Amino acid sequence: MVSIQIGAALAQHLFPAVGAQGTTALRVGLAALILLAIRRPSLKGVGGKDLAALGLYGASLGIMNLCFYLALRTIPLGVAVAVEFVGPLVVAAASHRSRLDVLWLVLAAGGLALLAPFGAQTLDPVGLMLALAAGVFWGLYILFGQAAARIGEGAASAFGMAAAAVIVIPFGVASAGTRLFDPALLPLALAVALLSSALPYSLEMFALPRLPRSTFGTLMSLEPAIGALSGFLLLGQHLSLRQGVAIVAIIAASAGTALSLIAAKAKVPPLV
Repeated sequence: MVSIQIGAALAQHLFPAVGAQGTTALRVGLAALILLAIRRPSLKGVGGKDLAALGLYGASLGIMNLCFYLALRTIPLGVAVAVEFVGPLVVAAASHRSRLDVLWLVLAAGGLALLAPFGAQTLDPVGLMLALAAGVFWGLYILFGQAAARIGEGAASAFGMAAAAVIVIPFGVASAGTRLFDPALLPLALAVALLSSALPYSLEMFALPRLPRSTFGTLMSLEPAIGALSGFLLLGQHLSLRQGVAIVAIIAASAGTALSLIAAKAKVPPLV
């Protein structure tokens, strides 16, 4: 989480040169090359069902990143992460489906309502919708990632990132053209690719087959806070009180879901 949020903050320094679409193409394309070079995966013995799972995993990964970077053009990093985080939160709650999970979903919805575009400190509605779309594809990434991991963590992360690159690079080329190949951008683009994609998605692909999807979705409850802190320290982004309360509500909803799941597995009353 720390790696991916620092990478997201650094990525915004590429926006003036190549735009959000070009930044996404650089991040995902370079990450795919890094993972393919390191992992050197093979498709030998991979059947049609596994290829389909890889394709869906890669597509959800690519579109998630594209929507998220498009959202960052107009809304703060911490807010974007909080809105996006609703996706895995819903996956976690849906896989458990207790009465208490309804309460946590209501709390998360309340946090989203606080971020709605009204009042004195209005956030860009298009940016909010793009962040919410990124959350939908994040939830799909969790679902498809577990299926893709059947072929092995290393191969799945490498081929999944390559599939994501095929999806997003045309958007980057259409937006930035030959500016994508400016050598001066390479050091920062490589740092973003490593921090935002190659390292965290490799770690997540290692974790996905070893954790229930509900647990994976809820263990990341601190990510909105890390995003807000990264935005403040690296980008000078300040949140309003209402935005801060909204982020805390979403974090609390995620943490509450995690506690509910832990309590259910231990067969004891929830610690909330």
